[in-house]
Amino acid sequence: MRNGSVQHRPFFKVMIANRGEIALRVMRSARKLGLGVVAVYSDADRDALHVQQADQAVRIGEALPAQSYLNIAAIIAAAKASGADAVHPGYGFLAENEDFAQACKDAGLVFIGPSPQAIESMGNKAGAKEIMKKAGVPVVPGYQGADQGDEVMLVEAKKIGFPVMIKAVAGGGGRGMRLVVDANSFPDALRSARSEAKAAFGDPTVILERAIQNPRHIEIQVFGDSHGNAIHLGERDCSVQRRHQKLIEEAPSPAVTPDLRGKMGEVAVAAVKALRYEGAGTLEFLLDASGAFYFMEMNTRLQVEHPVTEAVTGLDLVELQLRVARGEPLPVKQQDIRFTGHAIEVRLCSEDAAHDFMPQSGRMARWQVPNGIRVEHALQSGSEIPPFYDSMVAKVIAHGATREEARGRLIVGLEQLTGFGVTTNQAFLMSCLRHPGFAKGEATTVFIGAHRDELLAPRADAAFDMALAGLLLYVTNPQAPAWRRGRSLAATFQLPAKIEIAGQAYEYEVWRERDGSYTVASDGRQDKFEIDQLDFDALRFRHDGVMDSAKFLRDGDRLYLQHRGIPLAATDLTLAAPKAAASNGDGKVRAAMNGRVVAILVNPGDRVTAGQPVLTLEAMKMEHVHKAGIDGVVAAIDVAEGEQVTTGKIVAEIGAG
Repeated sequence: MRNGSVQHRPFFKVMIANRGEIALRVMRSARKLGLGVVAVYSDADRDALHVQQADQAVRIGEALPAQSYLNIAAIIAAAKASGADAVHPGYGFLAENEDFAQACKDAGLVFIGPSPQAIESMGNKAGAKEIMKKAGVPVVPGYQGADQGDEVMLVEAKKIGFPVMIKAVAGGGGRGMRLVVDANSFPDALRSARSEAKAAFGDPTVILERAIQNPRHIEIQVFGDSHGNAIHLGERDCSVQRRHQKLIEEAPSPAVTPDLRGKMGEVAVAAVKALRYEGAGTLEFLLDASGAFYFMEMNTRLQVEHPVTEAVTGLDLVELQLRVARGEPLPVKQQDIRFTGHAIEVRLCSEDAAHDFMPQSGRMARWQVPNGIRVEHALQSGSEIPPFYDSMVAKVIAHGATREEARGRLIVGLEQLTGFGVTTNQAFLMSCLRHPGFAKGEATTVFIGAHRDELLAPRADAAFDMALAGLLLYVTNPQAPAWRRGRSLAATFQLPAKIEIAGQAYEYEVWRERDGSYTVASDGRQDKFEIDQLDFDALRFRHDGVMDSAKFLRDGDRLYLQHRGIPLAATDLTLAAPKAAASNGDGKVRAAMNGRVVAILVNPGDRVTAGQPVLTLEAMKMEHVHKAGIDGVVAAIDVAEGEQVTTGKIVAEIGAG
C-alpha cells in the first residue's frame, strides 16, 4: 500500500518464530514498545532461555528443524493458539521463505518483514541477479540457467573459468556453497553443495559465479516502508569468514571511503525503491582491490551482525522493523543518519577451530559474560547446546571512538567471558583480533585461509599451561589434604601424575614445599607456585614474581581452565586405564560429532583407499565428510541415511584386503 492508501496494521502480541539469542533480542525491543511476546520451541529447546523469558511459549515439534522451526503449519497453529497477531521470523530458518510470509498473511497475521513477493524476487539468487542487472547494478559473472544437468554445469563452469563458486539459489549462511579450483573436483563439489542446499533449504538448485580473487565482503543495510521511503544505514565489513560463514563483522569498513559509501548506498536505496521494499534488508557485495564492487545477493531479513550498525548509528533496528510492520513511516530520513565511532562483532561458536571448525554440542557447565560490553546470547550455566542447529551460541560486540579502541575493548571482553563444558572458538577469535593484518584493517575473505597456521598456533608456553592445570588438579582433589595458606612442618611427598591437554599426554610430579608453595615438575622443568586465594571457581597465585589469576571448573577427572582469557580443558589420567587407539587405523570409521547421516558414498564390498570419502554427516547446518583411514574393502556400513548418530559411533568398517 502506498501514499493515500497506506494500511495501518496494529498488533499487540508478537510471536518470534525462532530460537536462542535472536528470539531474546526481538523480545527486548518488542517489550520496549509495550508488546507481548510469545516463543516457540522444539523438544530440544524445552528448557531454553528464550522459552523461560517469554510471556508464553508453544511447542512446535521434535528436535530436527524440518519437524519444528521449519514447520510452517505448526508455527501458524502456535500463533493462533497463543493469540499472537504478528510474527517475527528472526534470521535463518523461515526468515526468507515467501511461503511462510504468505501463510502468515493468509492467517491474518502481520509478518514482520517484506512482502512474500519481495522475498521471492530477491530470495532466489539467480532471479535477484537478473533484477539487479536490469537495474544497472554490477553483478558477478556466472551461470544461473534452468538446466541443472551435471554436464551442463561443468561446461558452464569451464566457460566462466576456474576458480568458480557454487551457490545454492535459496541459500544463505554459507550452506550449499563451494569454492572449486579445477574441473576435476567440480563433480564432487556440485553433489555436496546440492545435498547441503536440499537439507538446509529444501531446494538443491545452484548457480555458478566467477570467484573474485581476494575480495572484501561488504554489505549495505537498508530499510523501506509502506510510504515509499527508503534509506541506507551504511556498510558492514564481513570479510573474516570460515566455511563461507562470517566470524567477525565491523562498521564502518576500513576499505570504504565516504565517496564509495555514497555510491554503494545509492545503488542499494535505488534497489529498495524499485522493489517497493518494506522492512529491513541487506545488499551484499564483493569489493575488489581496485574499488570495483559486484552485487552478490540480497538478504530480505535482519542480519546476525545488525548490532554493529546499531552501535554506530544509535538506532534500534528491531524497533524499526516493528514500526514499519505496523504501517508507520520510517522515523528517520537519510540526512538524519549519523555514524559515530567504530564497532566490531565476533560470533562465538561451539566449534573446534583446531579440527577444521568441527561443530560441538553438549552441556555448557559454566557460562559467565563480562560487564560493560554487549553480549547477545541465550545461555546460562547448565544450558544444553543441541547438535541440530547453527553453531553460533553468542555474539560479542564492542563500540569505541576509533577502530583500535573497539578492537581493544573486544579483546578484553573475550578474555573475561567464560564458557566451560563445550569447546568454542573463543581463543581463535582473540587470535584473529590480535593478528597484525586484522589490526591494520587489511583482512579480506582469504584472511583465515592465508593465516590459518598463525591463527591456530599453539600457545607459546604449553608447559606452563600443563603445570598450572596440574597444580589445580592437585589442590582441588577431594582426596588430597585441604589447601591452606602458610608454612608447613613438613613437605608433602612427590605425587606422580598424568594429564592430557589437547590430545597430548604429560607426566609430572607435584608436591607442597615447607614454605607453603607448590612445585610442579615435568620433563626437567620445575614451576613454583604460591597460592594467595583458592575459591570454588577461581585461583589467585604467584609465579616467577608475577601475581596472576585463573578461572576453573573441576568436574570429576575433567578440569576446565581459563588463564589470560585462553580456555583449555585437561583430563586427569593418573588413575585412568589405558585407552584403545581411537584412530581409523583399525579400519573403523567413527562419527566425529553428533549429527545426521546425509550421504553414504560407498557400499559393502567396495574397495577403498585411505583418505577416500566414505560418508557425510550434517551437524549444525554444515556437512562433514568422513574418510577411510586405511586401504581395504568395506566390510559393513553401520548406519542408514537420515539416521542421527552420536560422537564416536562406528559408522563404517573397513577390512584389510
